[in-house]
Amino acid sequence: MTKPTNIQKAQFKFFINIETRWSDMDCIGHINNATFLTYIETARVRLLENLGFSSVPIIMASIKIDYVNQLKYPSVIEIGQKISRLGNSSFDILTGIYNKESEDLITISTTTLVCYDYDSQNSIKVPDMIRDFALE
Repeated sequence: MTKPTNIQKAQFKFFINIETRWSDMDCIGHINNATFLTYIETARVRLLENLGFSSVPIIMASIKIDYVNQLKYPSVIEIGQKISRLGNSSFDILTGIYNKESEDLITISTTTLVCYDYDSQNSIKVPDMIRDFALE
């Protein structure tokens, strides 16, 4: 596997920290690959809250996660996010998860999100708050 080497923390606009939990480990002793989806989702929700959304006007269309390095318990991770693509009704969030102590890149992911009106069950235009954040 070719590891992403061009993803630098300075590229990201928004960061949160999360402490790993004992229950995040698998029988091999490292943080289970499925747990990273929860970390990414937590960061995405916090990003939207930070932008001022009280409810989430989006639905996930896809996610791709590249696992670069292992992570062991206990650790603190630093999750960086930025909007890497803007469309009419969809956008991508690039997420890098780093070991806070060593600063090693652990995972890199791209999530494609569709802006969505749950009442009408239709996609909607990307809200200005998201566009403004992407263009800052």
